[in-house]
Amino acid sequence: MTMSIFKKGSKAFSIFGFVCPKCHSGKLFLTPPFSFQKPFVMHETCSNCGQNFLPEPGFYYGAMFVGYIFTAWLAIGLVMLFHWIIGWSIEVSFALLILIYAFSFIYFFRLARSIWMNIVFKYDPHLDQSSSNR
Repeated sequence: MTMSIFKKGSKAFSIFGFVCPKCHSGKLFLTPPFSFQKPFVMHETCSNCGQNFLPEPGFYYGAMFVGYIFTAWLAIGLVMLFHWIIGWSIEVSFALLILIYAFSFIYFFRLARSIWMNIVFKYDPHLDQSSSNR
């Protein structure tokens, strides 16, 4: 049973599912979220509704700020957890942080873009219904 916050039609469904923010059906990226093969390549348009994923040059500059804010707060939280709560040295805490970010960088990059697109574009439930009737 899924929580209602992650059901189709919610922002969380689109953001964490890496699907089109407008119809919640088409995939944003060519490969799965943790894939190291073509990690930064996006579809140009949605395969379902035709939403342009690259509407203008510089569109994803906002995603850089979203990603920076997200990863900075996560870094502070993780280092505080490792150093102050668990009691590891600051060197070990930062080494573990770097290791975590090395393996999750692609996911955070994609998550920032997905969040940015969901800030800019609004879900249209009619697009999803019309595409299922084709």
